[in-house]
Amino acid sequence: MRTILRAWATGALLCAAAAAAFASGGGTMPSMPRAATPQQQARDLYNDGVGYVKKADKSALEAAQASDAGRKERAARDSHDRYLSALGKFEQSVQLDPQRYEAWNYVGYTSRKLGRFDDALAAYDRALALKPGYPDALEYRGEAYLAVNRLADAKQAYLDLFAGNRALADKLLTAMKGWVAAQHAAPPGDNAASVDELDQWIQERTRIAAQTAALTRAGTAAAWR
Repeated sequence: MRTILRAWATGALLCAAAAAAFASGGGTMPSMPRAATPQQQARDLYNDGVGYVKKADKSALEAAQASDAGRKERAARDSHDRYLSALGKFEQSVQLDPQRYEAWNYVGYTSRKLGRFDDALAAYDRALALKPGYPDALEYRGEAYLAVNRLADAKQAYLDLFAGNRALADKLLTAMKGWVAAQHAAPPGDNAASVDELDQWIQERTRIAAQTAALTRAGTAAAWR
């Protein structure tokens, strides 16, 4: 009992001495960590979501390339679950910071990957309202237009990108070619004429892109002479 009392008394004296030292300027009180702002939390959630997207994209590629049915199914399920997790992060991000256009863009991307095309288009529109001409959102929205057969809008998305971002324009054109190939491989539908018309348009744009690329290379070379 005496030992306990002595220990208690010693601890009390030490605490009193420490408090006196802080009060007299002999030390500094430990600072409490500041709570993260909503914008910082939104940024962290966005970064977490991007991590899930990278894993989901990898699983989706594995599913597309797998020849074994079981492996294909597992990879597709993993991809779906990771896109869903990513979507949750991005939705939380935009709730905390509605001005974060990159997160809105990824709300669109993950919604599109999950087959929620109306939600995807609404999110892309929101991203582009916050940052007009945002190339990533233009390209992703172009692919979403294909999925809902809004072919004229998909063409316009390509033209908008072609004027400012050739790399993403080429990416969208590749997606268009894949979409046409998939339509041709499927049983004929009511939109067969539209598919053929888009196919012809793609071929024309491919030729134009090759010609302008050559002109651009020639102009760049001439500038260095």
